[in-house]
Amino acid sequence: MCLPWIAAMQGADAPEPERVLVAAGSLDGMSDSSREFHKPVRRPAELFDRTFSAEDPAEVSRVAHTTAHALLARVRADPDAGTIDRLVAFTDEHGIDDLAELWSRSPSRSLPGALWRLYLVQLMIHDDPRTAALLYERGRAELASADDVVAGAPSPAGPEELVALVDTILRGLFEGDFAVALDRAAAFCRVQASGATHVADDYENTEPERASAFTTRALRLSDYASDLSACAALWRRDALT
Repeated sequence: MCLPWIAAMQGADAPEPERVLVAAGSLDGMSDSSREFHKPVRRPAELFDRTFSAEDPAEVSRVAHTTAHALLARVRADPDAGTIDRLVAFTDEHGIDDLAELWSRSPSRSLPGALWRLYLVQLMIHDDPRTAALLYERGRAELASADDVVAGAPSPAGPEELVALVDTILRGLFEGDFAVALDRAAAFCRVQASGATHVADDYENTEPERASAFTTRALRLSDYASDLSACAALWRRDALT
């Protein structure tokens, strides 16, 4: 079966049937298991039918864990710069749909669950870096912790800096200390969650719907932060499966 990142691993010269064109979703409007996207999706029809047609939970779980471990082991064993660049840019080029098929139903505190959350956070920043920068700077000002330092954003952090930061964190999964990358991602989510919470408070009396959207984002980011921190601890004990 052709895995969804095969084009990223092979580069631009992959055969056409193996290349995937999808549209991106957003963190705020997407539950962990959502497959609803803003635009039609075009991809080889046979790509996942054999794996997911029966919706067998055991098979879905097996494939999720097998692919996550295989991807990480292969790339970390031979960290080719070009391959890592393509994996970091995967959702920009291919969207999130195929990763959702593989990993979105995985337990939050598992290897595929951690990879899924990191790619979702990256997608959120890439989709709307201006809002991400606003939330980050607000969270940095409001949050009384070292999370801003752990995440590693410059000060101030504008849209371009936030995009570069989340890409650097994702890159660390493939070529650096995996647990440190997860800790940085968790810290990043906590800063963003703090900013979203305070911005929601600002809008509560004047734009309640907008306030609700930011509250939803804050809650999800807070959950992601807890999950990613737990995954980092499990990785350090060789217990992240």
